Amino acid sequence: MAGVLLVIPFAVYLAVPTYAKGGPHVAGFPFFYWWQLLWVVLTAVCIGSAHLLTRKRGEAK
Repeated sequence: MAGVLLVIPFAVYLAVPTYAKGGPHVAGFPFFYWWQLLWVVLTAVCIGSAHLLTRKRGEAK
């Protein structure tokens, strides 16, 4: 499960045609910019979750 959490952001960042567009705008920012900023936060959440999953698995041994 931790591996899947680490692959998700990687796959999203490689899917450039899905987010390489100008609209819609949120708070005056084009889609490309707020999508990238959103995924910076979501990537941190995915990495943190993967860390917690592997840390708990290591404590169980």
